[in-house]
Amino acid sequence: MGIISAYGVAIVVLVLFIFANAVRILREYERGVVFRLGRVIGVKGPGLILLIPIVDKMVKVSLRTITMDVPPQDVITKDNVTVKVNAVIYFAVLDAKKAVINVEDFLYATSQIAQTTLRSVLGEVELDDLLSERESINQKLQQIIDDQTEPWGIKVSVVEVKNVDLPETMMRAIARQAEAERERRAKVIHADGEFQASQRLSDAAHIIDAQPGTLQLRYLQTLTEISSERNSTIIFPIPIEMFTSLIKSK
Repeated sequence: MGIISAYGVAIVVLVLFIFANAVRILREYERGVVFRLGRVIGVKGPGLILLIPIVDKMVKVSLRTITMDVPPQDVITKDNVTVKVNAVIYFAVLDAKKAVINVEDFLYATSQIAQTTLRSVLGEVELDDLLSERESINQKLQQIIDDQTEPWGIKVSVVEVKNVDLPETMMRAIARQAEAERERRAKVIHADGEFQASQRLSDAAHIIDAQPGTLQLRYLQTLTEISSERNSTIIFPIPIEMFTSLIKSK
């Protein structure tokens, strides 16, 4: 009886082992690449997957979008400025079969491609473009990395340059440049104001010259403004034209 019960326990354990290795359950976002005696027989999932124990092997792949930080890279820009740049990349597996067969570790491979592409692309732009043309640089990075990872069944959707760390000397130079630019704009605005004011004065002088009566109205307006201040002394200007006839007679 003892030997029979031992055999019975062994059979139960064997059945449970076979069942555990024969049944797989994949979630909605997962796919399983099934190998039978080393050859790919297809991509399974989601749901219940039945495998032949010992004969079948399955590699599980997630189809969800993966967020990967690209470590800070030392980059020498086109104008020979050394900066440290890091980025973030968003990608997802579109073809689980290619992601398993065509590359050993698609996560590591994508990370390495992102790092090398970041250094090569940013090395072709100047510092000012790196700081101001961030959107176009991100699009270029996304296109290049996506083209390189396409044979692996991976789609790169977004690449974003996160931080650009500048040397302290370069930060001071940029601050001085920004201050000089603000001063230049202030001087231009002031000069434009002076020019417009001179144009207005010139137009007013032409109007007064054509219609002398407008000057008298301006005198009266000035007198009204002065009287509103409650001054004890009021100076009333008299146009020189009033003395013209007197001067000519003399």
